Amino acid sequence: MASSKDYLEFILEQLPGSDDISYRVMMGEFIIYFRGKVVGGVYDDRFLVKPTKSALTMMPNADMEVPYEGAKEMILVDDVENREFLGELREAMYKELPDPKKKK
Repeated sequence: MASSKDYLEFILEQLPGSDDISYRVMMGEFIIYFRGKVVGGVYDDRFLVKPTKSALTMMPNADMEVPYEGAKEMILVDDVENREFLGELREAMYKELPDPKKKK
């Protein structure tokens, strides 16, 4: 099941600092970037983020879910209406995420 554009827009509205946030459509799902780094995405109308050390610390009881068959598990963000928490999560994760790969 692909994600809805409405759910993506809802998640984007919840993420503070929208100037630094972008997304890309991939196979009916949405990859979310913060300052050019992949932080997670919207998969089957679920907001999942990469399992960085800070994300695991900030959400110790969160469910781990597979975004699509064959993918690595990601963290399901339950509290998607808490803008302050999402801002703190995004900033904490950013420091731990790898830089984007250079295009040839």
